[in-house]
Amino acid sequence: MSVLTRDEAQTRAQFLDVHRYTIDLDLTTGEETFDSRTVIHFTARADGDTFVEIKPDILRSVTLDGQPVDPETLTGNRLALRGLSAGEHELNIDAGMRYSRTGEGMHRFTDPTDGETYVYTQLFMEDVQRVFPAFDQPDLKAVFEVSVTAPAGWKVLGNSLATDLGDGRWTCAPTPPLATYFVAVAAGPWHSVLTEHAGLPFGIHCRRSLAPYLDADADEIFEITRQCYDRYHEKFEEPYPFDSYDQAFVPEFNAGAMENPGLVTFRDEFVYRSAVTDTERQTRAMVIAHEMAHMWFGDLVTLRWWDDIWLNESFAEYMGYQTLTEATRFTDTWVDFGIGRKSWGYDADQRPSTHPVAPDPDAVPDTASAMLNFDGISYAKGASALRQLVTWMGEKDFLAGINTHFTRHKFGNATLADFIDSLAQATDRDVHGWAESWLRTTGVDTLTSTVTESNGTWSLAVAQDGSRPHRIAVGAYDADPVDASALVLRDRFELDVPHGENGPRPGRRPALVVLNDGDASYAKVRLDPASWDTAVRLLSAVPDPLTRTVVWNAARDMVRDGDLAPAAYLDAARAHLPRESDLAVVQGVLAFAATQIADRFSGADERPAALSAIRNICRDLLRRTEDGSDAGLRLTAVRHFIDAAAQPETIQEWLADGSVPGGPELDPELRWRILYRLAVLGETDENAIAAELDRDPSATGQEGAARCRAALPTPEAKAAAWERLFTSDALSNYLFTATAQGFWQPEQAELVREYVARYFDDAVALAGRRGPAIAEAAGRYAFPLHAVDAQTLELGERCLRDADMIPALRRKLADQLDDLRRALSVQEG
Repeated sequence: MSVLTRDEAQTRAQFLDVHRYTIDLDLTTGEETFDSRTVIHFTARADGDTFVEIKPDILRSVTLDGQPVDPETLTGNRLALRGLSAGEHELNIDAGMRYSRTGEGMHRFTDPTDGETYVYTQLFMEDVQRVFPAFDQPDLKAVFEVSVTAPAGWKVLGNSLATDLGDGRWTCAPTPPLATYFVAVAAGPWHSVLTEHAGLPFGIHCRRSLAPYLDADADEIFEITRQCYDRYHEKFEEPYPFDSYDQAFVPEFNAGAMENPGLVTFRDEFVYRSAVTDTERQTRAMVIAHEMAHMWFGDLVTLRWWDDIWLNESFAEYMGYQTLTEATRFTDTWVDFGIGRKSWGYDADQRPSTHPVAPDPDAVPDTASAMLNFDGISYAKGASALRQLVTWMGEKDFLAGINTHFTRHKFGNATLADFIDSLAQATDRDVHGWAESWLRTTGVDTLTSTVTESNGTWSLAVAQDGSRPHRIAVGAYDADPVDASALVLRDRFELDVPHGENGPRPGRRPALVVLNDGDASYAKVRLDPASWDTAVRLLSAVPDPLTRTVVWNAARDMVRDGDLAPAAYLDAARAHLPRESDLAVVQGVLAFAATQIADRFSGADERPAALSAIRNICRDLLRRTEDGSDAGLRLTAVRHFIDAAAQPETIQEWLADGSVPGGPELDPELRWRILYRLAVLGETDENAIAAELDRDPSATGQEGAARCRAALPTPEAKAAAWERLFTSDALSNYLFTATAQGFWQPEQAELVREYVARYFDDAVALAGRRGPAIAEAAGRYAFPLHAVDAQTLELGERCLRDADMIPALRRKLADQLDDLRRALSVQEG
C-alpha cells in the first residue's frame, strides 16, 4: 500500500475542492465483510489527474460522472482518476470491505459474555480507507452524510444525530465540514443512558454486558461532561460546533479515546467492572476533558498536515488537566500529570529518536513517518510547554490568542505558524522566539541549584544544561520550629532562567531549596547537596504534593542517569510512602519501583531485595489503612503486594478466602491479578485458569486467562503462547497484548532464553503481515524487557541494521534498545 506524501497532499489540495460524501454502509452481509457504497462530490480547479484512496476486500464498481472506471486499475490503495476537466464531478464507488480485529478501520467484536456483536470505526491517519473511499488528507474537509443498514435490534451512532428509519435503516444528519479521519460510526445493541444539557442531547453508551457498571457511574460521567462543557464555554467564544455529544465506550480500542466530532469513542476499560482508586477516576475524567477540548482544537480547527498533530494533542492535554482542576472535584490533577505523565515525555526526549515538539515539516514527509512522532513528546512535553507558555505570557492573553485562532480558522485548517500568529496578536511578548526555543528544539534541560550562605544571607545560583527560557518558582523550606520532623514554606519566589536576578536573601540558608516548585516548567532538576540530604530525611513532610512530585522526579531522573543507586530510591520510598498523603504520588513512585527498578534496573541478584522492599512498603500501607481510612491507598498496596509476591502462601490465602483481611473483597480484577502472579511462580495450572474463566467469561476474563496461560512456567505453555503470538494471526489486538504481557517473566529467564533470539525475526515478519497496530503491540509488549544483557542488545542492533521492517516496529525497537542500554548502564554502574 502506498503512503501519502506531504508533497502529494499539497498538490491534491491545490487541485481539488471536496464538497460532500454520501456514504451507505451495510453491516448485515456477514461476519467477515460489510458493504460500502460512496458518492463523492468534488470540484477540480483545472484539467488534470488525481487519485482517491481505498483498501477494499473487493471493488465491485466505479463510475466517474456516470462513466465506468475499470476496478482493475486500483493499484495498492490508489484508484487513479484520469482526464478530469475543470469543474464539478461525481464519483460513485461500490465495494466490499473487511472487518478488523486489530482496532483499525471497522473493528468487529463479539462479546463472550452474551454473544452480542458490536462494530465501530477508528479512522485515524489512513484507516478511513478501510471503510470507504476518500481523498484522505486532513485539509480536504467535506460534509458527510452517512446511512447504515444494521441487524435488527442494533442502534447506530454517528457524528451527528442518527434517525431510525425502521427495518434496520439509520441515517445521520449532514455534518459540518470534517476531515476524513474524524468520521465515526458505532453500531450494535448498545446500552445507552441519555440526558440533555444546554439544549444539546448528551449520551453515554456501552456494551449491554457492561450496563450495570455504566449505570453506576453515569451520574459522575455526566457531571464531569457538563462541568467541562460549561467551563469550555466560559473560555472559548466559539460555541460547541456540533449537534449532539455522545460518548461511546467501545471494546478492544487501541487508544485511550478518539475525538470524533459528536461521537467520542473511549476504551471500555473506563467502564469499571472492579474497584478503582480515585486517581483512576480522575484519569477517566481527564480523558473526558481532553477529548472535549478537541471539539474546538482539532475538530473545529484542524491541522493542515500531520507535522502539526502534536498541537492537537498538546492543547487537549493541557486543557484537559487545567479544566479538570478548575471545574470539577479533581483539584490536584497536575500532581498526577507530574508524577505519572511527564515521565513519558522525559523518557522519549532522552532517546535517540527524540524530535522537536513541533517537528520540521521535512521530518514528516508522509503518513507513515507522521505516526512515529505520536508519542510522549506530542502529549506530555507539548502540554508542559503550553503550561510554561501560559505561565510566561499569562492565561488571559493565552485565551485571547486561542479565541482569535478559532475565529480565524473555524471549520478550516491551520498550521503552527497560524497558531503562533494568533497568540502574538494577544501579547507584546515574543511568542515567535518562544516557539523557536521550546517547540523547534529537542532534549530535556537540566537545572542545578547551588546554595551559599554568608553573613546572615543566602544566595541561589542556577546552572542550566540547555538553552530554553524557563519561568519557574523556587521554594525555600525550613524545619518546623515546633516539630523537627515537619517542613514549612519560608518563601516562594519566581525566577527566570537564564538571566533572572536573584540577589542575596535574608536569613540562614533554607533546609530545602526546590527549583521548579509547582512543576510549571519542563526540565530535570538537581538539588544542592544539603537540600538533597533534607529531602532524603523529610520528603514526606514537604507540605505541597506538587513540590514532592518535583523531588520524586529528581530522584527518578538520578536513578535513570546513574547518579543514584536503585536501592537508595527504594530506601527513600520505604521511608516516605507510608506517610505520603497524595495517592497519585504513591502510585507513581510504586510504579517506577516495580516496573523499572525491580524489573529492569536490578540484576538477578538484586531483584529479590527490590521485590522485598516493595512488599514491605505495601505492608506498611496496609497497616496504615487497617481502619478503612483510605480505600484507594489500600487497593494500591494490595495490587503491588500481589505483583511483588515471591512466595505464594499469602496471596493463595486471599484467593481462597475471596478477600484480603481487613478488605477489600476480591473482585474480578484482583482475582485475575493473583492468579497471574501464581502462574508466574508456578503455583497454579490450566485447570485453575479454566475454572476462573468459567467464573468470569467476560472479555476481560478472556484477556486474564490468556495472560495467565502465557505466564505458566512450562515449555508447553511457552510454545503454545509463542505460536498464538507470532504464527496463527488469530488473536485480536487485546488478546495479543494480554498473551505478550504474560510471556516474558524475570523469574523465568532460563525457560524463555531460546525465544529472545527468535523474537527479532518473528516480530519483523508479524509486523509485515498484520500492520502498524500489531507492530506497535509487538514492539511494546512482546519485547523481552527482562533480558537486560549485552547479547539481547547485540541481537536487537543487528535486527535494526539488517532487517527490512515497517516504520512502526522500527521506531519501537529503536526505543526499546535505547532503554535496554540505559538499564544495562544502571545495572553496571
